[in-house]
Amino acid sequence: MNIQPFELIGSDGKRLKGDRADGTDRQILFITGFLSKRWGNKSKALAQWCRERSWGFCCYDVRGFGDSEGQFTDYTLSDWIADARAVLGMLKSGPQITIVGNSLGSWIAWLVAQEFPIVEELILIAPAFNMMGERAKTISKERLHDWHTAGWMPWDDDLLHKDWPLSWKWVEQSEAYWAKTFDVVRHVKTTILHGLQDTVILPEGSKSFANELLCRDPNFPLDLRLMLGDHRLSSPEHIELFRRLVMREA
Repeated sequence: MNIQPFELIGSDGKRLKGDRADGTDRQILFITGFLSKRWGNKSKALAQWCRERSWGFCCYDVRGFGDSEGQFTDYTLSDWIADARAVLGMLKSGPQITIVGNSLGSWIAWLVAQEFPIVEELILIAPAFNMMGERAKTISKERLHDWHTAGWMPWDDDLLHKDWPLSWKWVEQSEAYWAKTFDVVRHVKTTILHGLQDTVILPEGSKSFANELLCRDPNFPLDLRLMLGDHRLSSPEHIELFRRLVMREA
């Protein structure tokens, strides 16, 4: 498998950058989580597993982050959904696609999978459904007021997040997309992996999503797997389960 860089031009003229390798029978597209670059432990593992089976593989950085062009503060959820659509548009002439999403990338994966028939499977790791809308419900009234009135606020004040302010539009768009999450549901085989001790993206979100989806559509092909541990899939047992799911051995 020969991984090659690619560039796509967004509607604002900025370049979205990623890497892909052609393959046969199947393609794996990895969509990163919030403030995560395209090459990490999960994407490296996926690329290796695809290499072993001669499958296609693709990962990318959203505009405004990583190697892609643009200023972070210029983009919101709708832009990152547009980025995923652009990448799927590039891949749609190849084999069927499995999207592996992480955190916010999982919710984006779910949304775009409803639009693209070439997506035949989703593997969602600690999906952050309605990420910013849920965040707005958990912070103090003072911080919420400041965010709404100032228009900008970091997700948190820790070292990872404090330099990446989010506009209030993130909350508005998150709530709007969440309100339509179940409006049009295409039967795409979906597996959710979520750690029961995850304190970053709470597993209750995955439970609620599964309950709502199956209440509306009892025959939807959903496999919710709640595991001991957090969101990082860092234990050998979790990595092996992840591998077996991707390789269709589980």
